[in-house]
Amino acid sequence: MRHYLFFVNQPYAYSILRPIQAEIRRRGDEAAWFVAGCSSAPLAADERLLATAEEARAYPALATFVPGDWVPHFLPGIKVEVFHGLARNKRGHASEDVSDHYTIRGWFDLYCTHATADTEKFSTLAAQHGHFRVAKTGWPKLDPLFTAGAPAGPRLQASEEPPVVFFASTFSRTITAAPALEGVISRLASSGKWRFMVTLHPKMEPDIVARYRKLSGPNLRFIESNVDLLPLLAEADVMLCDTSSIMFEFMFLDRPVVTYRSRMAGPWLLDVEDVQDVEAALQQAIERPPALLNAARELCHELHEFSDGGASARILDAVDETLAAGPTPQPKPRNLWRKLKMHRRLRKALAVTAQSAP
Repeated sequence: MRHYLFFVNQPYAYSILRPIQAEIRRRGDEAAWFVAGCSSAPLAADERLLATAEEARAYPALATFVPGDWVPHFLPGIKVEVFHGLARNKRGHASEDVSDHYTIRGWFDLYCTHATADTEKFSTLAAQHGHFRVAKTGWPKLDPLFTAGAPAGPRLQASEEPPVVFFASTFSRTITAAPALEGVISRLASSGKWRFMVTLHPKMEPDIVARYRKLSGPNLRFIESNVDLLPLLAEADVMLCDTSSIMFEFMFLDRPVVTYRSRMAGPWLLDVEDVQDVEAALQQAIERPPALLNAARELCHELHEFSDGGASARILDAVDETLAAGPTPQPKPRNLWRKLKMHRRLRKALAVTAQSAP
């Protein structure tokens, strides 16, 4: 039996890593979880938790999978980056997250990419650095979307049912739409002409989260950040967003996205600069403009070329190939200063997890 480890630092990691766990189990192997930085409560009874760093260090894993940008270097096996979102900025638009997506910090042995563009970029970086490998696999989080046959296109609505808007917002103060849109979302939900599903990034300021939570009512459902959002996306007709990467996940349903002052504005979005224009944009979106949807389809293919739900299988195969290939041309950097900072960060993260224990 082969063993694998998942390193979780944010709540969104669970939905990214669970498809890999399903494939591991399908192959008759075993996975365990090491959580530091958020609650371990989402783990099910049949999911093995390693509660301490010592347990995680001793676990005989061939690989540790990470959807974030850092990992304790002492965890077992090769370190595999699977990313927390789809690669952005493919058409030259500014985004705070783009440069960070391609930053090489010396933690990882294998980068599992999603499409040709990001694979070529990471392959160039691999040739420059010489201490990691790259495999185009697709993103595991999307596996359930494709394998379940999630309905693409307009949602089936009951007679005279109001349109459903899925509002999601990132946390960065410079790009979040949550504070600016609170009033208009409250007004539209109260009007009864629209229904809202609302979720906010786990790092969102607590007072903003509390204000949105108070808006819950017949026409607004607040969804906590530790919930797997992917199965819920199909319940909405249109997404309202800012620059959060969840907009790309929604686009795979072939449904329109409206944004407020997005850093990813382009023909694949209906972007507005004024909150007073939000409702008109939502109304336009539910008419499903062909040019908008065609541009979104092109962007989806550019960001993620696979639609077979087989990313997790390709990731495990890439791990096998990386292990079989042996050492890279160059060793990973010693990273002494980063490792020191990592130990401090890990202690704080473990304290957060301990405080959130049930």
